[in-house]
Amino acid sequence: MTAPSSDLQTIGDLTFRVYYRGAFALLEVHLQPKQTIKAQSDAMVAMDPTIDVEGKLEGGLLGGLGRMFTGESFFFQTLKATRGAGIALLAPAQPGDLLPIHLDGTQPYILQKDGFLAASEGVEISTAAQNLARGLFSGEGFFVLRAQGRGMLFAESYGAIHALEVPAGEEMVVDNGHLVAWPDGMHYSLEKASAGWISSLTSGEGLVCRFRGPGTVYIQSRNPKAFGGWLSRLLPARGN
Repeated sequence: MTAPSSDLQTIGDLTFRVYYRGAFALLEVHLQPKQTIKAQSDAMVAMDPTIDVEGKLEGGLLGGLGRMFTGESFFFQTLKATRGAGIALLAPAQPGDLLPIHLDGTQPYILQKDGFLAASEGVEISTAAQNLARGLFSGEGFFVLRAQGRGMLFAESYGAIHALEVPAGEEMVVDNGHLVAWPDGMHYSLEKASAGWISSLTSGEGLVCRFRGPGTVYIQSRNPKAFGGWLSRLLPARGN
């Protein structure tokens, strides 16, 4: 039985394919001798014996601490084809899809917290501090992830990924909990979902992001926070 997958493709210097798109995505990367890919800690599912995996503190101590503030791990794992070419399988921690993004060195991307799965060696992953108002009210914290450089970036989602094309001069309003990735520099502002605070809170939306085009905003079809709230109502009360 053959697993449903995208076609094997080579973009830049990385060959890869994605299995089980939409719900339980699995990334397959083909590494050439001495080639390296970095991934979120514990992302490796299986690999050829020609590949070595080790923990790496990219960006030093401050870089590791910054990633922890975004919900990512302190260390990355680095997979290197040390003893010849090999294949590695990587998977997100949460059920959902994968978003391959080709970075050409000119356009960095911003990722939601918990949004990073893997990247080519030429892609730098750092933390970016949001301004005080965004960090305090967005629900995403004071830090987000910033990816820049040349190579492939793989973002993970909770649920399926949908691309929202926002034409120049037009706007799109997105619930914060559904954001996956967007181009760095694309203008957005935070605001109440409704005209008044009471209406915003009772509608269940609270605050939203208003993006102004041009640009593409990638969103996820499910909201982890909303799922956590739904799940907590099904669990027995403490002490019962």
